[in-house]
Formats: sequence, C-alpha cells, structure tokens
Amino acid sequence: MIKSYLINNSHKHASKWLVLSIDVFITIFNFFLAYVIRFGITLNFDTTNLIYQLPIIAGLSTLSFLLVGSYKGVVRHTGMRDAYNLFVAVTILISLMGFFMASSRLALLPELLNIPVSIICVHYLLNIITLTTSRLVFKYCYYYVKSKIGETSRILIYGAGDSGLITLAAVTNDSNRSLSVVGFVDDNSQKIGKTINGIRVYPSGMINQSFITKNNIKEIVVSIPHISKKRLSEISDNLLKLQVTVKIIPAVNDWIDGKLKVSQIKEIQIEDLLERAPINMDNQNITQELNDKVVLITGAAGSIGSEIVRQASYYSYKHLVLVDQAESPLYDLQQELLSKGVTNFTPIVADIRDHQRVETIFEEYRPNMVFHAAAYKHVPLMENNPCEAIKINVLGTRRLADLSSEFGVDKFVFVSTDKAVNPTNVMGATKRVAEMYIKCINKTSETKFITTRFGNVLGSNGSVIPLFKKQIQKGGPLTVTHKDVTRFFMTIPEASQLVIEAGTMGNGGEIFIFDMGESVKIFDLAKKMIRLSGLRYPEDIDIKITGLRPGEKLYEELLADTENTLPTYHKKIMISRFDDNDCVLVKDKIDDLCIMNLLSQDYQIVGKLKEIVPEFISNNSTFESIDKINKRSIQGKREVLA
Repeated sequence: MIKSYLINNSHKHASKWLVLSIDVFITIFNFFLAYVIRFGITLNFDTTNLIYQLPIIAGLSTLSFLLVGSYKGVVRHTGMRDAYNLFVAVTILISLMGFFMASSRLALLPELLNIPVSIICVHYLLNIITLTTSRLVFKYCYYYVKSKIGETSRILIYGAGDSGLITLAAVTNDSNRSLSVVGFVDDNSQKIGKTINGIRVYPSGMINQSFITKNNIKEIVVSIPHISKKRLSEISDNLLKLQVTVKIIPAVNDWIDGKLKVSQIKEIQIEDLLERAPINMDNQNITQELNDKVVLITGAAGSIGSEIVRQASYYSYKHLVLVDQAESPLYDLQQELLSKGVTNFTPIVADIRDHQRVETIFEEYRPNMVFHAAAYKHVPLMENNPCEAIKINVLGTRRLADLSSEFGVDKFVFVSTDKAVNPTNVMGATKRVAEMYIKCINKTSETKFITTRFGNVLGSNGSVIPLFKKQIQKGGPLTVTHKDVTRFFMTIPEASQLVIEAGTMGNGGEIFIFDMGESVKIFDLAKKMIRLSGLRYPEDIDIKITGLRPGEKLYEELLADTENTLPTYHKKIMISRFDDNDCVLVKDKIDDLCIMNLLSQDYQIVGKLKEIVPEFISNNSTFESIDKINKRSIQGKREVLA
C-alpha cells in the first residue's frame, strides 16, 4: 500500500498552505517552549500574558511567512535558499515582536503584550533551529522511505569532487526517477574511506562484480570534468565488464541555465570514447571568410555536407546553395533548417555530372566559395562499379572545378579521403585522381583550390557504427572483415569544421591533413559497442570475421610515401606536400580516362587509373590481374634494357 502510494504520488508536492500551517504551529509551540525554558517547567509566572500573546505571535508569524514566501518551497527539495528564506522570515518576526515590546513599555499597547527580551531571543534561536530541522527531517525521511520501499535504481557516482557533488544534488532532487546514490568512487587516496553528505567514498579498485551484485548497483555515472578521452575509455572498459549501465554527464557549457539536470545524464556512447581530443577551430577567421559570401555546397544532404551546412548557417553568410541529387534527404535538411529559423538558403536537386545543369546554377547564384562533398565512397560497391565511381569522383569533380575557375569562385574546398593514399581500391584511386586534378588546375586558375583529407567519420552513412548498432538490435553477430583491421576515426562535426577551417586558412594547392591520433582496431570497437549495449561478448553477441572485402586493406594511411608535411597555425592540422606532376600530362590522361569511361569497359578503365596513379595496387580484387600484367611488362622492359 505504502509502495503504491509513493510511486503514484512521487510527483506531487505538499500544499503550500499546509506547509504554512505547520510553520505557524511550530512557531507558536516554540514561543510556549521559550517561556518554559525561561521560567522553568512549573511555569512560575502569570500565564495570562502568555494566553494573550499566543494569538499575536500566530498572526505575526503568518504575516512574516507570507511576506517572505518561505512556505512555497518544495519541502523534499529543501536547500540553502529555503533555509535562507526561513532565516529572513524569522528575523522579520523577531523585529515585529520587538516592536510590540517597545510599544508596551511606551504605554502605546497594553502591558499584557509586553514580551520579555529573553523570551524573544530564545524564541528566535528555537525558530531557526526547529523550522530548518523540520524541513531537513522531512526531506531525508521521504528519500529514505522512498529508497527502501519504492522502485529505486541504485547508482554509484565516479568522481567525488565538485562535479560529483553537483551530480548528487541533481540525482537527489529529481522527481521523475527514483535514484539512490550508494556511494562515490574516486582514485584520490585522501578522499577514500571518508563520507560526503553521509555517502561513503570507495576506491576504484574495490568496484568489482561482487561489490556491484552485493549492493544491487544498476548504474554508474562518470562525473569528472575535463576528463581525457583516453582516461574515459579506460574507466568505461573496466566498468562495462561489471554488467552495469555506464553514464556520463555533459560538459559544463551544455548544462541548462548553468544547472545539471538528470535528463542530461546520458548513457556513454562510442563517440565519447574516441581516444582523441576534439579539434578547436578559429571562429574569428571563419566569420571573416564567410561574411556576406554566397556558399555552394555539393553533397549537401550527405553526412559531411549536411554538417557543413549546419556549421555554415551559424555565420553571417549572404546565401547558401545546397546541391544534392538525393531528393528525400535534401528535403529533410530543408525542414531541419527551417525549424531552426534558417531561411536564407536554396535547396537544389541536381547531379554534378550534368554540366549544363551545374553551369546554370553557377550563372544564377555566382558562388564565392564552393565546398565539394559530393562523392561515391563505398569501397566494395565502387570496386564492382568503377565506371560510376569515375563519373562522380573524377568527371564530376573536374566539371565542378572547371566551372568554379570559369566563374571566378574565390575558394574551392575539396573533401577527399585517407583511402586516396597508396590506394588499393577504385574508390580511393578516383579520389586520388581528383586530388591531382585539383592540384593542377590551381596552378593556372585565380581560384584557390584546397583539399582536405581525413579518415572514417563516426556515424556517417555507411560507416561501421550504424552497421554495428543494427546488428546488435538484431541479436548479432557483429561482422568484422579482419581481426587486425584498423581505421582512423573522427566525428561528423569535427570533420565538417576541418573542411570549413581549410577554406579559411588555405592559399591554394594544399592538402590539409588532420592529426587523427591513433588508429582504432575495429575488432576492439565492436567489443566496446557490445558492452555499451549492456551485453557480453561472446556470451550474448558474437563477432564474426568475414574476410577483407574487395579493395579493402588492413591499415589506412594519411600520407603517401612521397609526401611530407608542414605545420599550420593549428597544431592538429598539417599541410601535405607531394611531388609535383607534369600537369599537362596528368590532364591529358584524365581526359583519356573520362572518354574511355563512356565505353564502360571496367578493366581498361581501371588500367588507365593505375597508369595515372602508379601507387594504385589492387588488394583482394579482380583487378589484381592488371597489376600482374603491369609487373611482367616492367620486368620485360628491364630485361631488354639489361
């Protein structure tokens, strides 16, 4: 019965008039108690004065509480502000009592209303103590009964510092969930064994499966400000093995009105464990660069393109032109921008391969900056469809670059990939050819052509994270191509910020490379995602090794063997410098490639790709036969020369 009442009424508050009545009653009782303390239990004084004075005290205390509003606070959420309000109300009351005492002595009021100074002082102290104590007693009794009888989730807070105390307050004051903090966890030896607000601090080494089971712990909230990704990853790895839900508080800047809410404490995500500090961009430079500019973004509805749109929408641009051939995603982006009050943009459904259509767009909008994110990027699909990869990644980029030069665009920023470095697949090779064309056209054009190169993007369309999530929802297994395969990762906002930053710092001809830290082992990533889902590997969900896909390699690279880097003003961004090519010859070969592509002869086309990009060596692909032929041809030439 009590349990049901607590659950059904936990969101309700006591009537403010009931609280006022109780406060007034306590004040009246304290006045009587003050007389008892002053004159003794025998009440060795004329009680007539007390009888006349009690109604006056009741009226004065009611007036004081009404003036201050101390009765309006939610009792079970009593805090320092409520205690302060009670102090002010009691102080007003003693002032009014002093007025009555002075008036009686001046014969302005009857002698019966003369309150001794000693009674006033004792009454004042009793009120401060009992009124505050009554609130705290009710508060802690409520949470004690609720934790013992109600449906309560028992949690640990990892971090016993100021942030941990703020988390404790947020958890304690939340009325939507029944949460009980069992203890703090901390690595500081000076805090271990002590109590904070009556809650014990445990060492991290003590938190094992036996401790979790014994104390029925359901959740652990990591509450450490400015924690590094590496340290967070270490902590989560240890905690997730204990079959508990691991949560994390947001950054202080993301708190609502400077206060932490329980609703903001979220389960830890794989993005939180990316072992690399986020990149910080120079917003002042970006503001100056985009100010009053017409910005055209291709692939605007894709993962990177849409985030570039969102980032750019924060600045004082003149107009955004959003180009994509995917109708539905472009519509979704349009609705998202409109819902945020962004109206100065134009969504355009167009294919960048359609030269006449794109030329019309340039003529109408005259863009000052172009961010080219449109591309085919799926390695296995492009390995089976090389003609389409060349149409978009090479021909489409070439036409867009030519039009940008023709229409006097200030800057053209090309989004490339780490797969363009020593490519082992068609997709990477086509992006490398596009890089080479961008490099060459920059030499003869007034437009500044800039390339950005980075690794895989967490959460992007076709990335491994959404795939693993779907496989976990279906009960597994998770599929990994090879146990040793590794990849570089970054988040979508970081990748998009990098592209925009490149547009501000670039002077033309550079390839900007982001310091992505250590590469991530996909097999370990899969195991982490299983644990983050509250499951166990391999008991609940297994991981299946499927073998490398066509064109895939074990390790990605950000620099080719012939490249070196130069620093920029941002320590996380470098400039790649690769050997200059004969641009006339490169352009001629690219022209030949685009003409050959019309014939849809895969082997001939890929052979031409390998001619343009000599470091392109196919891996786990049917096109490996071309490499064998080329190798025999080179050996034959060497023998003839010998």
